[in-house]
Amino acid sequence: MIRNRRLGALVLWLICGAVIGSLFGELLGLILPEGVVHDFFLTSADIGIGPVTIDLAVVSFTLGFKLDINVTGVLGILFSAYYFRWFR
Repeated sequence: MIRNRRLGALVLWLICGAVIGSLFGELLGLILPEGVVHDFFLTSADIGIGPVTIDLAVVSFTLGFKLDINVTGVLGILFSAYYFRWFR
């Protein structure tokens, strides 16, 4: 039970790190002038599954998933994993 709780906390911690890192990247993109460094920090990879609709005649579901990762998001994930490993 404790192991499952620790795994859930780790996943939540990594998601928070990705969100904070991505927000930091967007703020950095507003500050930096156009150029190579700006493009490096704001270039992102889209990973996901497009919307899929399931129609059951009574109820219709539309499901999809998209993960938009940039360099600062990865740095946020790495920093949060390091913090979780050594300071928790």
